[in-house]
Amino acid sequence: MLKIVLLLLSMAAKNSVKTYVENAFYHVYNQGVEQRNIFLDQQDYSVFLSYLQTYVSPKDTTSLYSIISSLDVSSKEKDRALKLLKLRNYHGALQLCCYALLPNHFHLLLLQIKMGLNEFMNSLGTRYAMYFNRKYRRKGVLFQDVYKAVLVYSDEQLLHISRYIHQNPTEWLNLPPNHWRNLPYPSSLPDYLGERRTIWVTSKYVLDIIRKFCNWDDRQQFSKRTYDRPRELNSQEVLLQSFRFRCKSLSHFWYTFLLWRF
Repeated sequence: MLKIVLLLLSMAAKNSVKTYVENAFYHVYNQGVEQRNIFLDQQDYSVFLSYLQTYVSPKDTTSLYSIISSLDVSSKEKDRALKLLKLRNYHGALQLCCYALLPNHFHLLLLQIKMGLNEFMNSLGTRYAMYFNRKYRRKGVLFQDVYKAVLVYSDEQLLHISRYIHQNPTEWLNLPPNHWRNLPYPSSLPDYLGERRTIWVTSKYVLDIIRKFCNWDDRQQFSKRTYDRPRELNSQEVLLQSFRFRCKSLSHFWYTFLLWRF
């Protein structure tokens, strides 16, 4: 946990100034003011995720108008539908590729197709802070500062960031990566291992990179460049090498391998 906190502090200083470009990936993160917790129970995690889902999913205006005009719907439901109708939607402008939520910080990997990341993050942060302050009867800022964003320049960096994000929950508890199940901290890792399909999480870009490096020699070179840990093939890897002709259909498997072996 200390390693993650120190890394967040060092990253924060150099990623405060942001460069926005279209059709680019960004590693976006933020933490609580004075490193205080921003998620105190499972409801907090669920609310934050519901906000993410609302922003990046298509807005169902037909259903919202139907709720507003219905005589059988409560005024509370109508008010909620009206707010969602007015809320800016980022479907088509942004795609959420990875996420991990920890007690005092969060990580997102976003693809900005059209300009809108800055407005999205400001709206998300403000909306969640209002929810948090209202629930816990507090005042003041919730987050340490404005969010930080890292522009991704290469496929290797994209895969490395997804790996870093998905290992965050287990590292927070000082557990090995294969202990990710049943952790209290939500992440998109199950979508990458083929154990869940969240329609508002886009995993194809990272998994396509896995397919790109499915050739064993390419994958070996990739792992060396990315993690600088060259080593001899062990018996398990020799066995895996024999399956390389099936690799295109085993992208989830290769992601698991790269996640835990390097």
